[in-house]
Amino acid sequence: MNIDDGGRMNKNATTYAKETKTAVFQGKTITVIHKTPILTPEEREKRKREIEHQLYDVFVKYDKNDSRAG
Repeated sequence: MNIDDGGRMNKNATTYAKETKTAVFQGKTITVIHKTPILTPEEREKRKREIEHQLYDVFVKYDKNDSRAG
């Protein structure tokens, strides 16, 4: 079980792997925190299919609007 940002318990919350990088740019320190969801293989495959479907919808939309086609 996880605790969400509001301090509430959430049994369905996704846990994340956290990677922190710090760099100096033009005299200022910049910190970037990269969070990657930790998913089961089934969850990963489900998300992959959802993203592929959404991308397909976008490309089909633009292909229909492409004046160079056909």
